Amino acid sequence: MEASERRRLRREAAEYYRGHRVPERMEDALNALFPLHPEDLYGELANYFSKFSKAPVICKLVGRKVLDGVGQPTLEVEIYCTVKNYEKRICSTVMATHSQIPENALPETIEADEKERNDSVHTAVEWVNEALNTMLRDLDPTDQCQADKILGEYFANKIEEKKEIEKEEEEAAKVTRGPPSSHSTSTPKQKKGGKSGKKVSVEVNPSPPAEPAEPVLRGSLAIGGTSLAIAKAGATVSHVPLYLHTALLKHNQESPKEMTLPLPMVTVLNCEKNSPTKLKLVKEVILIPPVELSLQQGIERVLDIQKEITRMLESPGKRPGSQADSRKGKAQKAPPPPLKRISHLGCLTIGYDSLEQLLLQLQRACNNIGLELGTDMYLAINCAAHELMDYGKGKYQILTGTFKSPDEMVAMYVEMINKFPFIIALIDPLRKEDREQWSSICCALGSKCYLIAEEAATQISKLKTDQDINIATCSGVVLKYINQTKVSDLIELTGILDGQRRVTILGSPDRESSDESLVDLAVGLGARFLKLGGLSRGERVAKYNRLLAVEEELAANGALREAKLEFVDFAEESQPGQLRNVLPAPQQA
Repeated sequence: MEASERRRLRREAAEYYRGHRVPERMEDALNALFPLHPEDLYGELANYFSKFSKAPVICKLVGRKVLDGVGQPTLEVEIYCTVKNYEKRICSTVMATHSQIPENALPETIEADEKERNDSVHTAVEWVNEALNTMLRDLDPTDQCQADKILGEYFANKIEEKKEIEKEEEEAAKVTRGPPSSHSTSTPKQKKGGKSGKKVSVEVNPSPPAEPAEPVLRGSLAIGGTSLAIAKAGATVSHVPLYLHTALLKHNQESPKEMTLPLPMVTVLNCEKNSPTKLKLVKEVILIPPVELSLQQGIERVLDIQKEITRMLESPGKRPGSQADSRKGKAQKAPPPPLKRISHLGCLTIGYDSLEQLLLQLQRACNNIGLELGTDMYLAINCAAHELMDYGKGKYQILTGTFKSPDEMVAMYVEMINKFPFIIALIDPLRKEDREQWSSICCALGSKCYLIAEEAATQISKLKTDQDINIATCSGVVLKYINQTKVSDLIELTGILDGQRRVTILGSPDRESSDESLVDLAVGLGARFLKLGGLSRGERVAKYNRLLAVEEELAANGALREAKLEFVDFAEESQPGQLRNVLPAPQQA
């Protein structure tokens, strides 16, 4: 009985192994490896047979609450896959977040925001560990399209659930309040002696009101975090870097022969708008290296300028004064602006009394180290105009006590760029609601300067309408990977922007994390610029280091293409969207 059982088992084993072609492949492996005499024979056998193993599939998602770069709670998502019959941790991602709370917010507003943030992270952790963990099990991590489809449908269902709850709460509140009383709708009586028909002149506010902030669904971090974690897992199991995996996803698995690095937009000064100094127009002062420099050379040049600015601010002496003093050829003998601290953006926080004072100091810092703005370095200004509007006056406050209408702002910017041509980009020069003035400024300055929308693009899910971008006329858009944004959303949006000849800028949110994936996304998506903040905080410096590593890798593989910058001439009616070279070609040595 035992002998016959053993024979039966041998027959079944032989059929099983022959069915999987094991003897044939074993013979091929032994014949292939014998001439090589590998030092680690079993290791080579493992490598040989690994190509016949099943593709990894997701077996587990783990969500947890962690801290971001400023000590605030955020979400981490870990991906585990079944690899060669074993559960293996593949990767994780930590989400960055964007705060819509202004600098001068009341303490109770900040406290409410912190509570909502904690609740949102807690909900996101639940979504990942429960529903998403089940829904995405056994999915191929390289199938980003299917993963994002599942995530999108789940999020849409959560939106509908919230609407149903709000509707039920509203109906319950109506029942509690009861029907409206009859006297509440009665027309108020005219005062005795009052004259009817008297016309009262009412000042019309020409500025459209601010659009309400798009509400963020509690837990939405889970969608963005999971989508990005799956993209990283797909790159890992495919044995390619995330930037190449992203490029393959965007170009339908066609591997690009060359790739262009995005130009870094490096913030060197953060000007607080609630500081006691007068200048309110500028939030960030950003340096852009020339295209002819390598990234390594550009970063080193920015660091040299940053060191010189710091030296000038710390040393007593003359500094550029007011415009009136400049006309007289004098310099104001006063201590430099107080060097306050390193901001959350990774740069110096400081205030100025005028735009001229700021720009003259930057020119002087460059001149001190043998550089010239407009040739050796370029400037971008983040105006954050949505923070300047005085809705009572319907005007922007650019200096303490100085207000300008939207049309006057356009005229001011035209004068600014003509006077300081080394400024090649203005970020959020106007509110997104001032669409007519956006068109005007693009027609006036589009051939000289990038006019970039950042605040208007905060909610990526609301940007796309059919195959168009729902945003005012602009040269380009800053996209941020936050909340329910999915990798597929970025791929689709950048494709639309490319088709419209608009510039794509990937931007780092206010509350950044140590995750470096944003750099790979920017390279893979072909972004023109990468806005990461300054060079003085670990979570931001890590991304610059990653960008340097990508440059080195692409250069070593002969796949690095030189960047080109071109402006869009909006005023060209016969050829709309005509491109024009921005920076001079590099001089021959």
